[in-house]
Amino acid sequence: MNMLSLLQHRSDQQTLAWRDDRPVSVAQFLREVRLLAALLPEHRYLFNLCADRYRFLVTFCAALLRGQTNLLPPNHAENTLSRLHADYPDAYGLSDHALLQPGLEMLAYPEQLSGTAGTTEIPSVAENHTAAIVFTSGSTGQPQPHPKSWGSLVKGAQLAADNLGIVAGCHFLGTVPPQHMYGLEASLMLPLYSGGVLHAGQPLFPADIRQALMALPTPRVLVTTPLHLRICLEENIALPALSLILSAAAPLSVELAQRAEKAYAAPVKEIYGCTEAGAIASRRTVEDEVWKTMAGVHLTLDDAGQAWAQGGHVSDRAPLQDVIELMQDATRFRLLGRTADLVNIAGKRASLCDLNHQLLQIPGVHDGVFFAPDDQARTAVRLTALVVAPDLSAADIMTALRRQIDPAFLPRPLYKVNELPRSASGKLPRASLSALLAGLQRD
Repeated sequence: MNMLSLLQHRSDQQTLAWRDDRPVSVAQFLREVRLLAALLPEHRYLFNLCADRYRFLVTFCAALLRGQTNLLPPNHAENTLSRLHADYPDAYGLSDHALLQPGLEMLAYPEQLSGTAGTTEIPSVAENHTAAIVFTSGSTGQPQPHPKSWGSLVKGAQLAADNLGIVAGCHFLGTVPPQHMYGLEASLMLPLYSGGVLHAGQPLFPADIRQALMALPTPRVLVTTPLHLRICLEENIALPALSLILSAAAPLSVELAQRAEKAYAAPVKEIYGCTEAGAIASRRTVEDEVWKTMAGVHLTLDDAGQAWAQGGHVSDRAPLQDVIELMQDATRFRLLGRTADLVNIAGKRASLCDLNHQLLQIPGVHDGVFFAPDDQARTAVRLTALVVAPDLSAADIMTALRRQIDPAFLPRPLYKVNELPRSASGKLPRASLSALLAGLQRD
């Protein structure tokens, strides 16, 4: 059985995390992992519901030492947890905040982990152990499980570090939750396997992001989303020196990447991936529209146009949810839109992703989305748009859209809203959009 180390740091005195404005050493982290592991009950699965990124990681690794699998739900809603618990009855939950879930054994993260943990040797985990089951966000349907072996997570982190040029000693701040595949890979596994340092927090507002970055030494890496980047730029927030900005979870426009690079004097790189395959490609958005896969990963298209990824850390062929155009080899590609985003109106086809991009390019639009309430067979009679634009009227927005998109895809109706029901990772679950639209239609 092949065993892989829990982390890549070379000394137990190295800093592994930054929490409460103080460094946490590798030795302290390993001690807390072993102490928590001793407290865990005998179950096969653990709902890891910790919001604090450091506590999440301690819990994640403690479960690995006990041979358990972390369940990472897309949200902490009672209905979601109940449905998943029914599928995984031999599970319990652990949370660092008040959370009661009927029928689920829940443990509170200990306020203090005291005692002697014995050896400070870095433990190893079986390469084929299912370290986590990550669930899709539910943006196009019900959450679906995707098991991740410890080996695939480790190899993915190593390939990403090489692909992105990450050096040892980088300090990572994430604005995305650790339960999300992007958050798990980029804000936890990447620092673990590049000799980096992770920040325990998950700041969402620009002032909080700035404050958290200020607490970190250099070099700093910001792991974020286009939504958070846009808000920081719109509020003209000044951030301390950054070595790199990583973006994923939603398409990033060239215009937004250019603004971010100019404002923060740091390269902005996008990560492309999905829950099924993990992170598989990257690009520097201002330089190239073409994506380059990570070492060993190659893409194929079947006769129906379905894209598949395999190789590198993707051991089993995994389907992609996007329509792609392959270049001359199987490692470079263009994104043409999401498979589920393609709509057909009056014999014309368009991608909702592209329509959203056109909407967000309108000056004064802070956020917005095109929505196809009737998406049977990817055919819609009409589209609806939900837009956050405090200083624009609906007529102003429609006038701007008429200049940019085919009349067949103009939204009818267009609703102005105060905010969109985005998840912590910036995604828009379909159920939340449907509920918001239903409320607007009743008003």
